[in-house]
Amino acid sequence: MKKVKIAGREVFPIGFGTWNMGDKADKFEQEAEAIRVGLDHGVQVIDTAEMYGNGNAERLVAHAIKSYSREELFLISKVLPSNASEKLMPISLEQSLQRLNTDYLDLYLLHWKGNIPINETIEALEKARIQGKIRSWGVSNLDVDDLEKIMKLPDGIKCATNQVRYNLGDRGIEFDLVPMMNNREMPLIAYSPVARGDRFGANLTKQKVIKEIAEKHQSNSFQILLAWCIRNGQTIAIPQSSNTAHVIDNVKAAEIQLTQQDLDQLDSIYPKPSMKQPLALW
Repeated sequence: MKKVKIAGREVFPIGFGTWNMGDKADKFEQEAEAIRVGLDHGVQVIDTAEMYGNGNAERLVAHAIKSYSREELFLISKVLPSNASEKLMPISLEQSLQRLNTDYLDLYLLHWKGNIPINETIEALEKARIQGKIRSWGVSNLDVDDLEKIMKLPDGIKCATNQVRYNLGDRGIEFDLVPMMNNREMPLIAYSPVARGDRFGANLTKQKVIKEIAEKHQSNSFQILLAWCIRNGQTIAIPQSSNTAHVIDNVKAAEIQLTQQDLDQLDSIYPKPSMKQPLALW
């Protein structure tokens, strides 16, 4: 298992996503415990956003991490495009910090492309970094063209990452976005790394080949999908689960070393892209 270098830190390659968490009072403690179990088993990266439950996910994270060393964690939150202006971003950021009960974020992301000029957004992000309220910034759900525009801006080189949907069934970014990011030594953060349990229609966990590979590695199909996602040492996967047993399985996926034969077999059923494809979203 290789740690992934991001924003000057080396972090465990399996993180914790929090979309749709924190919204139900009767599940709040169960979800907080799931996060704690992940942290107890090596997870460092916790990904959230102001959009998730209008701040409920951030409040959940704050509750879950209050007994842990802040410096050991890598907290990510995201600003809505409508709030990514010079005037509104400081307000959104301060509210996220308050909900998370922390003085700073390790990484702050533009959640997706909006109508506010990207140069204004980056200036606001960079100002927050200089102020110490965030230690790094990046983007989410941006394709090659938009990322190239950012790179041409004065502070564009400081963009630490791009968070996009990526799993064995959604490999389109391998055609151009991943090579571009690799050339710039920019790690990828992969959301929906197990395709939300086949809800995207690729039927990953039902594939005979994946089941056979899982059996060979004494694991399950979800673990193989996560191991595949982080295989290059430059990707952080952020699966979401409120089931503690599943969380432990997710973490253990980082120990699986897929062989070249495994990878070839997976390529045979879900081949690499041979042409440009639209960016997969949500």
